Amino acid sequence: MRYFCLRFAALALLALPAVRADNSLGAFSDQGDIGTASKPGLLVYDAAAKTYTIGSAGANMWFKEDDMHFVWKRDSGNRSIAASIAFVGSSKQGHRKACLMFRQSLDPDSAYADVARHGDGLTSLQFRLVAGGPTMEIQSNVASPTRVRLDKVGDMVYLSVAGPDGVLRPSGASIRLHFGNPYYVGMAVSAHDDTAFETATFSQVEVGSASADAAKPQPQLHIITLPSGDRRVSDQP
Repeated sequence: MRYFCLRFAALALLALPAVRADNSLGAFSDQGDIGTASKPGLLVYDAAAKTYTIGSAGANMWFKEDDMHFVWKRDSGNRSIAASIAFVGSSKQGHRKACLMFRQSLDPDSAYADVARHGDGLTSLQFRLVAGGPTMEIQSNVASPTRVRLDKVGDMVYLSVAGPDGVLRPSGASIRLHFGNPYYVGMAVSAHDDTAFETATFSQVEVGSASADAAKPQPQLHIITLPSGDRRVSDQP
């Protein structure tokens, strides 16, 4: 079984677009699988293009635990992470996810907040407020954004998204979630089908200080509650 998994990862790597792989992790310090995955995840970092291509199996990033491949660094204080995200290849799985994330620990049930770009274009601020608790989300009113950013300011996490013009603007989605120092900041992919293997490329990745603009009020945006109990940003009152 171990031979099969290693061989599968090698074949998946060969199937990716040609890149100049680098042994370093760029802005990050480590990587690994979180939760349960039938196949080992992979990372290809192109140092010249400064892109990160991440592949993973895993059943989901939802409910009380996550199954994903995570590329991360430990950090503290008020920070941000931004990237443009594109899936590699077509897929019938509309719920495959590529995410930017703040995470308290590497445990599968850790508290976290992320921006999840789904395969069908849905983009949302997902969060688990306490370890082992349920996952919830606030859906952005911008589908398939060209760029996304998470900002942690104190105990608040804010989502910004960019439309066709490429300009990041506050989405109106935010959540109060306390992270003790240090916490993890990084990028993750989950296939939403543990028999599959999905891949996404993160480009123009920036990890830095939080932006004060992320917390500016957005009076034209409103939050509506969905039948599921999750929420959605709307530009209609």
